[in-house]
Amino acid sequence: MGFTGAVSIPADVGLYDRYLATRVRRSDADLPETVALVITERDLLGDGAYRTLERFFDWAVQYGTDTVVVYVSVLDEEAIPTLQRELESVTAPREIAVRVPDDETTADAPIQISIGLGGQSEFATAVQKLAEDVDTGSLDPSDIDEAAVEEHLVFPTDPDLVIKTGAERLSDFMIWQSVYSELYFTDVNWQNFRLRDYLRALRDYQERQRRFGR
Repeated sequence: MGFTGAVSIPADVGLYDRYLATRVRRSDADLPETVALVITERDLLGDGAYRTLERFFDWAVQYGTDTVVVYVSVLDEEAIPTLQRELESVTAPREIAVRVPDDETTADAPIQISIGLGGQSEFATAVQKLAEDVDTGSLDPSDIDEAAVEEHLVFPTDPDLVIKTGAERLSDFMIWQSVYSELYFTDVNWQNFRLRDYLRALRDYQERQRRFGR
């Protein structure tokens, strides 16, 4: 079923954006229920970077997304506390859960933000927890399946659509969760990301036939 919700287009949005919005709205194809955004620490250093992120959250909600996941790759670990403080203070239409590498609490909010928590590390930690359960006798090895692994992930959400700005590389992004995700790469850098770029990603998603590994 296609998207049937009402979308308010700001008066200052151009004709091309309105055209894309109409295409998205009138399509019979589904829109993603869960959208993931992959950006870098450097992307958040530019002027207006956090305001762009706030707009991104608004766009996602307006176009029917239930869950938004933001993955911020980090080169300098000393930047993590500053990033965490800034990201926890952004304005968003729904509750935000921010997680850093040493925080293993499951992120269950509608907007989930990972700062420097790589997919390999997250998966390894989940496996360690399963091994501990087996060692204590609370889990039988034969009972370990996909659901058991997902119970121990910090970010248990499987994205329908993953958007990566600036380059065609996901690095260490949500290795387990994104195995069947649709990937959308754009050459547009984060500081230049606009509504039309988000709408292009949605249109690309609508035009695909999802196979989920089949």
